[in-house]
Amino acid sequence: MRTDVVPWTDPAAVRLRGLQRTEIAARYGTPDSEPGTPPSADDIAVFVVAHDGDGTAVGCGGLRDLGDDSGEVKRMYVVPERRGSGAAAVVLAALEDWARERGWKRLRLETGDRQPDAVRFYTRSGYAAIPRFGAYADCASSLCFEKVL
Repeated sequence: MRTDVVPWTDPAAVRLRGLQRTEIAARYGTPDSEPGTPPSADDIAVFVVAHDGDGTAVGCGGLRDLGDDSGEVKRMYVVPERRGSGAAAVVLAALEDWARERGWKRLRLETGDRQPDAVRFYTRSGYAAIPRFGAYADCASSLCFEKVL
């Protein structure tokens, strides 16, 4: 499996983010469950797509610069048929490496209370629960995590 840094507008990235939003909408029963400003080309510092051995795009994730040597993991997603394959770990490692190379000291993220699979993944990956931050502070369904790099 390989990861590539791609533009926000990369067709595979657009497709994977669309699948992620569709899945989240189904889990939460609403087409827009995201508190705060959705990520965009203007505020995502890096976006990564994971490809399997035959070149198929199977996962993605990005980082938003929060300032103060911190970043936020955004739009992490792996297609359902490739979950458990290590694709998410490859994407997250690429994002963490990118952040370290730029001197960032920590990564934060938000996931929802209807995503126990994401909570397990991030906890296993060394992320610890923190109080809700930023746009998530008043969102009861938000669960926030941080990893010191």
